[in-house]
Amino acid sequence: MSRAELRKEWELRIAEFRASGQTQSKWCADNNVKLHQLKYWLKKIENTNRISTPSTNWVSITMDEQYAESKDSSLSLQIKIGQASIEVKPGFDPSFLAEVVRTLRSLC
Repeated sequence: MSRAELRKEWELRIAEFRASGQTQSKWCADNNVKLHQLKYWLKKIENTNRISTPSTNWVSITMDEQYAESKDSSLSLQIKIGQASIEVKPGFDPSFLAEVVRTLRSLC
């Protein structure tokens, strides 16, 4: 049996296991499969099928001095990360914003 055929066979077995609603031990006993084999293939297939997260694209912005020094509360910058949106106004705390962005990147 080729590697591709073996993989397909285990993909089918794993689909059957997941559809069964049984515990790993019970399903293995009922299907004459060794528990360590099921765990090996679950891990192997999950690792190769894992969806990679999109890379972050950073965009440079340049603010003119008038904007940077302005205390006008009507001026703001909106940042979207995933489904989250952050509004940044003049006088914001850059380190706090960096913490919020890091947290959102890990969640979104």
